[in-house]
Amino acid sequence: MAHELATTNDRTAMMYAGKVPWHGLGTRLDEPATAREAIEAAGLDYLAELKAIKTTDDVPVPSRKAVVRSDSGDVLGVVGNSYVPVQNYQAFGFLDAVVADGSLRYHTAGALGKGERVWMLAKLPDDIRVKGSDDITEKYLLLSNSHDGSSSLRVHFTPIRVVCSNTLAIAARNGRGQGVSIIHKGDLATKVRQAQEVLGLATRFYDNVQEQIDRLARHYPSPRQLEEYFRQVYPDSPEGPSTRAKNIREEFLRLFEQGIGHDMPEIRHTTWTALNAVTEYVDHYRSTRGQTPQNRASNRLESAWFGSGARIKERAWELALKMAV
Repeated sequence: MAHELATTNDRTAMMYAGKVPWHGLGTRLDEPATAREAIEAAGLDYLAELKAIKTTDDVPVPSRKAVVRSDSGDVLGVVGNSYVPVQNYQAFGFLDAVVADGSLRYHTAGALGKGERVWMLAKLPDDIRVKGSDDITEKYLLLSNSHDGSSSLRVHFTPIRVVCSNTLAIAARNGRGQGVSIIHKGDLATKVRQAQEVLGLATRFYDNVQEQIDRLARHYPSPRQLEEYFRQVYPDSPEGPSTRAKNIREEFLRLFEQGIGHDMPEIRHTTWTALNAVTEYVDHYRSTRGQTPQNRASNRLESAWFGSGARIKERAWELALKMAV
Protein backbone atom coordinates (compact mmCIF):
# COMPACT_ATOMS: atom_id res chain seq x y z
CA MET A 1 0.00 0.00 0.00
CA ALA A 2 1.29 3.48 -0.87
CA HIS A 3 1.82 5.97 1.95
CA GLU A 4 1.70 9.74 1.87
CA LEU A 5 4.27 11.94 3.55
CA ALA A 6 3.53 12.05 7.24
CA THR A 7 2.51 15.31 8.88
CA THR A 8 2.88 16.57 12.42
CA ASN A 9 0.76 19.49 13.64
CA ASP A 10 -0.07 20.40 10.03
CA ARG A 11 3.63 20.30 9.15
CA THR A 12 5.00 17.88 6.58
CA ALA A 13 7.40 15.45 8.27
CA MET A 14 10.48 16.25 6.26
CA MET A 15 13.71 18.26 6.29
CA TYR A 16 16.17 19.06 3.55
CA ALA A 17 19.57 20.73 3.18
CA GLY A 18 20.53 22.71 0.09
CA LYS A 19 18.20 22.84 -2.92
CA VAL A 20 14.44 22.57 -2.49
CA PRO A 21 13.44 18.91 -3.03
CA TRP A 22 11.01 17.45 -5.56
CA HIS A 23 7.81 18.67 -3.83
CA GLY A 24 9.00 21.93 -2.27
CA LEU A 25 7.96 20.91 1.24
CA GLY A 26 9.77 20.46 4.51
CA THR A 27 11.98 22.40 6.89
CA ARG A 28 15.22 23.71 5.42
CA LEU A 29 18.53 23.36 7.26
CA ASP A 30 21.72 24.76 5.77
CA GLU A 31 23.95 22.04 7.21
CA PRO A 32 22.43 19.83 9.92
CA ALA A 33 25.25 19.09 12.35
CA THR A 34 23.79 15.90 13.80
CA ALA A 35 21.16 13.31 13.08
CA ARG A 36 19.17 14.58 16.06
CA GLU A 37 19.00 18.09 14.56
CA ALA A 38 17.82 16.64 11.24
CA ILE A 39 15.30 14.40 13.00
CA GLU A 40 13.82 17.32 14.95
CA ALA A 41 13.57 19.49 11.82
CA ALA A 42 11.83 16.65 9.96
CA GLY A 43 9.32 16.04 12.74
CA LEU A 44 10.75 12.60 13.46
CA ASP A 45 11.48 13.27 17.13
CA TYR A 46 8.95 10.77 18.46
CA LEU A 47 9.29 7.34 20.04
CA ALA A 48 7.79 4.08 18.84
CA GLU A 49 6.30 2.61 22.04
CA LEU A 50 4.94 -0.91 22.57
CA LYS A 51 1.45 -1.14 24.06
CA ALA A 52 -0.64 -4.14 25.15
CA ILE A 53 -3.60 -5.04 22.93
CA LYS A 54 -7.12 -5.95 24.02
CA THR A 55 -10.17 -7.02 22.07
CA THR A 56 -13.34 -4.94 22.03
CA ASP A 57 -14.54 -7.18 24.88
CA ASP A 58 -11.49 -6.15 26.92
CA VAL A 59 -9.79 -9.55 26.51
CA PRO A 60 -5.96 -9.28 26.42
CA VAL A 61 -4.16 -10.45 23.26
CA PRO A 62 -1.00 -11.96 24.76
CA SER A 63 0.91 -12.73 21.55
CA ARG A 64 0.75 -9.29 19.93
CA LYS A 65 1.56 -5.68 20.76
CA ALA A 66 0.72 -2.37 19.14
CA VAL A 67 3.46 0.03 18.09
CA VAL A 68 2.20 3.48 19.09
CA ARG A 69 3.65 6.86 18.16
CA SER A 70 4.44 8.71 21.40
CA ASP A 71 3.48 12.24 20.35
CA SER A 72 0.22 11.59 18.48
CA GLY A 73 -0.96 8.25 19.85
CA ASP A 74 -1.29 6.86 16.30
CA VAL A 75 -0.96 3.10 15.97
CA LEU A 76 1.87 2.45 13.52
CA GLY A 77 1.58 -1.34 13.41
CA VAL A 78 0.90 -4.58 15.26
CA VAL A 79 3.87 -6.84 16.01
CA GLY A 80 4.84 -9.96 17.92
CA ASN A 81 6.12 -9.98 21.48
CA SER A 82 9.74 -10.42 20.40
CA TYR A 83 9.74 -7.20 18.36
CA VAL A 84 12.10 -4.50 19.64
CA PRO A 85 11.60 -1.05 18.04
CA VAL A 86 14.62 0.82 16.74
CA GLN A 87 13.99 4.47 17.54
CA ASN A 88 14.58 7.18 14.94
CA TYR A 89 17.50 8.68 16.83
CA GLN A 90 19.08 5.21 17.03
CA ALA A 91 18.40 4.40 13.39
CA PHE A 92 20.10 7.49 12.02
CA GLY A 93 22.43 8.57 14.82
CA PHE A 94 25.06 5.91 14.23
CA LEU A 95 26.32 7.87 11.18
CA ASP A 96 27.02 11.03 13.20
CA ALA A 97 30.70 10.14 13.68
CA VAL A 98 31.40 10.01 9.96
CA VAL A 99 29.28 13.11 9.32
CA ALA A 100 31.43 14.96 11.85
CA ASP A 101 34.66 14.14 9.98
CA GLY A 102 33.21 15.16 6.61
CA SER A 103 32.84 11.66 5.14
CA LEU A 104 29.08 12.07 4.82
CA ARG A 105 26.49 14.87 4.81
CA TYR A 106 22.84 14.57 5.79
CA HIS A 107 20.72 15.73 2.87
CA THR A 108 17.02 14.85 3.34
CA ALA A 109 14.92 13.07 5.95
CA GLY A 110 11.24 12.27 6.19
CA ALA A 111 8.45 9.88 7.09
CA LEU A 112 5.63 8.20 5.23
CA GLY A 113 2.09 7.43 6.34
CA LYS A 114 1.59 8.15 10.01
CA GLY A 115 5.32 7.74 10.59
CA GLU A 116 5.52 3.96 10.21
CA ARG A 117 8.34 4.27 7.65
CA VAL A 118 11.17 6.77 8.13
CA TRP A 119 14.14 7.53 5.91
CA MET A 120 17.21 9.71 5.66
CA LEU A 121 19.28 10.46 2.56
CA ALA A 122 22.98 11.17 3.14
CA LYS A 123 25.44 12.33 0.48
CA LEU A 124 28.89 10.86 0.02
CA PRO A 125 31.77 13.01 -1.25
CA ASP A 126 32.83 12.91 -4.92
CA ASP A 127 30.61 12.18 -7.90
CA ILE A 128 30.45 9.86 -10.90
CA ARG A 129 31.16 11.71 -14.17
CA VAL A 130 29.98 9.60 -17.10
CA LYS A 131 32.70 9.25 -19.77
CA GLY A 132 34.24 12.51 -18.55
CA SER A 133 31.13 14.45 -19.61
CA ASP A 134 28.84 16.86 -17.79
CA ASP A 135 26.47 13.97 -17.00
CA ILE A 136 27.03 13.67 -13.25
CA THR A 137 25.62 11.09 -10.87
CA GLU A 138 25.91 11.81 -7.15
CA LYS A 139 26.54 9.12 -4.54
CA TYR A 140 24.05 8.70 -1.69
CA LEU A 141 23.21 6.38 1.15
CA LEU A 142 19.50 5.94 1.85
CA LEU A 143 18.75 4.75 5.39
CA SER A 144 15.25 3.42 5.98
CA ASN A 145 13.46 1.88 8.92
CA SER A 146 9.90 0.83 9.71
CA HIS A 147 7.89 0.89 12.92
CA ASP A 148 5.25 -1.60 11.77
CA GLY A 149 7.44 -4.71 11.55
CA SER A 150 7.49 -4.69 7.73
CA SER A 151 11.23 -4.15 7.34
CA SER A 152 14.45 -3.86 9.27
CA LEU A 153 16.83 -0.92 9.38
CA ARG A 154 18.49 -0.89 5.96
CA VAL A 155 21.16 1.09 4.18
CA HIS A 156 20.59 1.33 0.43
CA PHE A 157 23.25 2.55 -1.98
CA THR A 158 21.34 5.09 -4.05
CA PRO A 159 22.99 6.92 -6.97
CA ILE A 160 21.05 9.98 -8.19
CA ARG A 161 21.59 11.45 -11.67
CA VAL A 162 21.81 15.21 -11.16
CA VAL A 163 20.40 16.55 -14.43
CA CYS A 164 17.00 14.86 -13.98
CA SER A 165 17.02 13.73 -10.31
CA ASN A 166 16.56 10.10 -11.42
CA THR A 167 17.32 7.55 -8.73
CA LEU A 168 19.00 4.34 -9.86
CA ALA A 169 18.06 1.08 -8.17
CA ILE A 170 21.13 -1.13 -8.09
CA ALA A 171 21.27 -4.42 -6.21
CA ALA A 172 24.14 -4.53 -3.75
CA ARG A 173 24.48 -8.27 -3.16
CA ASN A 174 25.12 -10.49 -6.14
CA GLY A 175 22.33 -8.89 -8.10
CA ARG A 176 19.74 -9.36 -5.35
CA GLY A 177 18.78 -7.58 -2.16
CA GLN A 178 18.85 -3.82 -2.06
CA GLY A 179 21.31 -2.57 0.53
CA VAL A 180 22.62 -3.97 3.79
CA SER A 181 21.11 -4.47 7.24
CA ILE A 182 22.48 -2.77 10.33
CA ILE A 183 22.71 -4.49 13.71
CA HIS A 184 22.22 -2.05 16.58
CA LYS A 185 24.22 -2.13 19.77
CA GLY A 186 24.36 0.61 22.34
CA ASP A 187 28.04 1.46 22.77
CA LEU A 188 29.60 4.30 20.79
CA ALA A 189 32.62 2.30 19.59
CA THR A 190 30.33 -0.25 17.94
CA LYS A 191 28.29 2.47 16.23
CA VAL A 192 31.41 4.16 14.87
CA ARG A 193 32.74 0.84 13.60
CA GLN A 194 29.42 0.05 11.91
CA ALA A 195 29.36 3.46 10.23
CA GLN A 196 32.93 3.04 8.98
CA GLU A 197 32.11 -0.44 7.65
CA VAL A 198 29.11 0.95 5.75
CA LEU A 199 31.29 3.67 4.23
CA GLY A 200 33.86 1.07 3.20
CA LEU A 201 31.13 -0.99 1.51
CA ALA A 202 29.82 2.14 -0.18
CA THR A 203 33.27 3.08 -1.53
CA ARG A 204 33.78 -0.36 -3.08
CA PHE A 205 30.20 -0.39 -4.39
CA TYR A 206 30.50 2.98 -6.10
CA ASP A 207 33.90 2.19 -7.61
CA ASN A 208 32.22 -0.76 -9.31
CA VAL A 209 29.21 1.36 -10.32
CA GLN A 210 31.49 3.89 -12.06
CA GLU A 211 32.90 1.12 -14.26
CA GLN A 212 29.44 -0.27 -15.01
CA ILE A 213 27.94 3.11 -15.92
CA ASP A 214 30.83 3.86 -18.28
CA ARG A 215 30.28 0.45 -19.88
CA LEU A 216 26.62 1.31 -20.48
CA ALA A 217 27.62 4.70 -21.92
CA ARG A 218 30.02 3.06 -24.39
CA HIS A 219 27.38 0.68 -25.76
CA TYR A 220 25.04 1.73 -28.56
CA PRO A 221 22.07 -0.66 -28.87
CA SER A 222 20.56 -1.43 -32.25
CA PRO A 223 16.86 -0.56 -32.78
CA ARG A 224 16.00 -4.25 -32.34
CA GLN A 225 18.06 -4.52 -29.13
CA LEU A 226 16.38 -1.40 -27.76
CA GLU A 227 12.90 -2.69 -28.55
CA GLU A 228 13.64 -6.03 -26.88
CA TYR A 229 15.22 -4.29 -23.86
CA PHE A 230 12.12 -2.21 -23.20
CA ARG A 231 9.93 -5.28 -23.76
CA GLN A 232 11.83 -7.21 -21.10
CA VAL A 233 11.78 -4.28 -18.67
CA TYR A 234 8.00 -3.95 -19.03
CA PRO A 235 6.60 -7.13 -20.63
CA ASP A 236 3.05 -7.87 -21.69
CA SER A 237 0.80 -9.72 -19.27
CA PRO A 238 0.81 -13.56 -19.31
CA GLU A 239 -2.66 -13.42 -20.86
CA GLY A 240 -1.34 -11.72 -23.99
CA PRO A 241 -0.46 -8.31 -25.49
CA SER A 242 -1.34 -5.38 -23.25
CA THR A 243 -2.24 -1.92 -24.48
CA ARG A 244 -1.01 -0.41 -21.23
CA ALA A 245 2.36 -2.17 -21.49
CA LYS A 246 2.67 -1.09 -25.12
CA ASN A 247 1.98 2.54 -24.21
CA ILE A 248 4.56 2.46 -21.43
CA ARG A 249 7.20 1.01 -23.77
CA GLU A 250 6.40 3.78 -26.26
CA GLU A 251 6.96 6.29 -23.44
CA PHE A 252 10.34 4.63 -22.73
CA LEU A 253 11.27 5.14 -26.38
CA ARG A 254 10.13 8.78 -26.32
CA LEU A 255 12.24 9.46 -23.24
CA PHE A 256 15.20 7.63 -24.83
CA GLU A 257 15.10 10.29 -27.55
CA GLN A 258 13.84 13.31 -25.61
CA GLY A 259 14.54 12.68 -21.92
CA ILE A 260 16.30 15.26 -19.77
CA GLY A 261 20.01 15.36 -20.58
CA HIS A 262 19.74 12.69 -23.26
CA ASP A 263 21.03 15.06 -25.94
CA MET A 264 24.56 15.13 -24.49
CA PRO A 265 26.83 13.88 -27.31
CA GLU A 266 28.80 11.57 -25.02
CA ILE A 267 25.72 9.55 -23.99
CA ARG A 268 23.12 10.09 -26.73
CA HIS A 269 21.54 6.85 -27.99
CA THR A 270 23.58 4.68 -25.59
CA THR A 271 22.40 1.94 -23.25
CA TRP A 272 22.98 4.39 -20.37
CA THR A 273 20.36 6.65 -21.98
CA ALA A 274 17.99 3.68 -22.38
CA LEU A 275 18.32 2.91 -18.66
CA ASN A 276 17.63 6.53 -17.75
CA ALA A 277 14.55 6.55 -19.96
CA VAL A 278 13.13 3.91 -17.62
CA THR A 279 14.22 5.65 -14.40
CA GLU A 280 12.88 9.01 -15.62
CA TYR A 281 9.52 7.41 -16.39
CA VAL A 282 9.31 5.70 -12.98
CA ASP A 283 10.42 8.74 -10.99
CA HIS A 284 8.51 11.46 -12.84
CA TYR A 285 5.80 10.15 -15.17
CA ARG A 286 4.45 6.85 -13.87
CA SER A 287 0.78 7.17 -12.92
CA THR A 288 0.28 7.28 -9.16
CA ARG A 289 -2.84 7.44 -7.02
CA GLY A 290 -3.49 10.33 -4.68
CA GLN A 291 -6.02 13.09 -4.10
CA THR A 292 -3.52 15.96 -4.35
CA PRO A 293 -0.27 16.60 -6.24
CA GLN A 294 1.58 16.23 -2.92
CA ASN A 295 -0.08 12.88 -2.27
CA ARG A 296 0.82 11.61 -5.72
CA ALA A 297 4.43 12.82 -5.46
CA SER A 298 4.79 11.16 -2.05
CA ASN A 299 3.36 7.86 -3.27
CA ARG A 300 5.61 7.97 -6.34
CA LEU A 301 8.63 8.49 -4.09
CA GLU A 302 7.76 5.49 -1.94
CA SER A 303 7.28 3.32 -5.01
CA ALA A 304 10.49 4.53 -6.67
CA TRP A 305 12.59 3.88 -3.55
CA PHE A 306 10.92 0.97 -1.80
CA GLY A 307 8.16 -0.54 -3.95
CA SER A 308 7.22 -1.63 -7.46
CA GLY A 309 9.01 1.30 -9.10
CA ALA A 310 12.28 0.27 -7.45
CA ARG A 311 11.81 -3.27 -8.75
CA ILE A 312 11.26 -2.00 -12.31
CA LYS A 313 14.44 0.08 -12.09
CA GLU A 314 16.45 -2.80 -10.65
CA ARG A 315 15.31 -5.02 -13.52
CA ALA A 316 16.20 -2.26 -16.00
CA TRP A 317 19.73 -2.01 -14.53
CA GLU A 318 20.37 -5.75 -14.70
CA LEU A 319 19.04 -6.03 -18.26
CA ALA A 320 21.06 -3.00 -19.38
CA LEU A 321 24.29 -4.55 -18.10
CA LYS A 322 23.43 -7.80 -19.86
CA MET A 323 22.72 -5.96 -23.14
CA ALA A 324 26.01 -4.00 -22.91
CA VAL A 325 28.20 -7.10 -22.56
